[in-house]
Amino acid sequence: MSAHTAPPSKKKRKSIEEDSIPTPEFTKLDHINLTSHSGTFGVDPIPVSWGHPDPLVRGPVICTVRHSSQRNAIGAHSGSYCVYTGLAVAAGKLNPEYVPNLKLTSPVFDIGPHSSWYDPKKIASIDPFGHLTTDVYSSYLNKGFDIRPTIAITKAHIDLPETREAVQSGRLKPDGKVLLPSGQSIVSKAAIEPVWYLPEIARRFGCTETTLRQSIFQMTNGMYPELITRPDIKIFLPPIGGLTIYIWGDPDTIPDEDIELTCRVHDECNGSDVFGSDICTCRPYLTHAIEECIKTAQRGGAGLVIYFRKEGRSLGEVTKYLVYNTRKRQEGGDSAENYFACTEQVAGVQDTRFQALMPDPLHFLGVTKIHNFISMSDMKYNAIVNTGIEIVNRVEIPKELVPDDAQVEITAKVFHGYNAGEAYQGIDEDELKKTVGREYAYDKPEGGENADRNRGNVVQD
Repeated sequence: MSAHTAPPSKKKRKSIEEDSIPTPEFTKLDHINLTSHSGTFGVDPIPVSWGHPDPLVRGPVICTVRHSSQRNAIGAHSGSYCVYTGLAVAAGKLNPEYVPNLKLTSPVFDIGPHSSWYDPKKIASIDPFGHLTTDVYSSYLNKGFDIRPTIAITKAHIDLPETREAVQSGRLKPDGKVLLPSGQSIVSKAAIEPVWYLPEIARRFGCTETTLRQSIFQMTNGMYPELITRPDIKIFLPPIGGLTIYIWGDPDTIPDEDIELTCRVHDECNGSDVFGSDICTCRPYLTHAIEECIKTAQRGGAGLVIYFRKEGRSLGEVTKYLVYNTRKRQEGGDSAENYFACTEQVAGVQDTRFQALMPDPLHFLGVTKIHNFISMSDMKYNAIVNTGIEIVNRVEIPKELVPDDAQVEITAKVFHGYNAGEAYQGIDEDELKKTVGREYAYDKPEGGENADRNRGNVVQD
């Protein structure tokens, strides 16, 4: 499993639990505290030793509303959806003291433990024990603590038109195990909520923990005062989207460096991924990666797609659409030469994904070697290899899959350093300047010049 001390057996764990687990204290929800302070009478958070291999010594993440004095995390479960929980309570549809029945929710396949679970430099943005709540923290639950899983693990069938087309054309051949004759593929998958260990998050971003706390507090308009008032609490459940892991093939093979692993790390793009907008390469690159994952699984390896909720480079969809309008309306049209400048003009920064936290789910799965990395991004590549994971081959999107209006994106990215591979050699400054996207005729009157040519494109993103 690892060179670290293995977690204790269930029998030994039961003995430890009986002696060490405190009695839960329940909060009266008809009284509201605006914030809490460390050292205040009655404040006694359950200790957390992030990175310890024994989950009981590490401690559970408690971020529910029922144990405010013992809570050891800032924020709330469900990311940005926690606001809807508040709406459900306000509407009288949800009892705020309701505790979920987790009896039948345990993972349908195993993940870990791996040695990377015990190294904060490898995992600090998710709770590696987040799927084992009903197992390793069962005695806490039995005593009455309200502890929620932050990871759910299940299985599913995936039905994509691109996969069905690949079967019809003969690029993919059904085997009845990974790929069905219908074109559906069978996957194992995990949904993960973010759980941040603030000292390590700060280290990765090259700032102090105090600076990190103050910056988040200020830029959320004071949404989380405990970032300032509770320096003793080191865990934060941020109000952001999480991620989903999709696995084709046997998940148990993922940590084995001798077994082929194909991987894509993909950041959400609703316009392309769901609705097929052709201004970017997101959906075609994603579906190409899925096809390669299926092939790898059929060869006895595993395919892996990690899908992050980082819409619009984590700037959001509204900002992304404002950038699209700027690109299309600028003098000279939607040029590859000004592709990145338009984003910075609107948002003040080109990209807020940064990728410093991105490799954590790979380490959660025990990945140490990726044989085929389906990505051209140097930011992602560097972030992964800098944490000790080897990448053997980097696979670019085939040129024939790049939509017409996405030529602007791919040309700009390759020119500015994306890993091009053989398919995109020869993109120089002249190519950058002459590559221009379609016109949308935003400002032309109905029936004016180019109106007919552009009418079908006005609503595209």
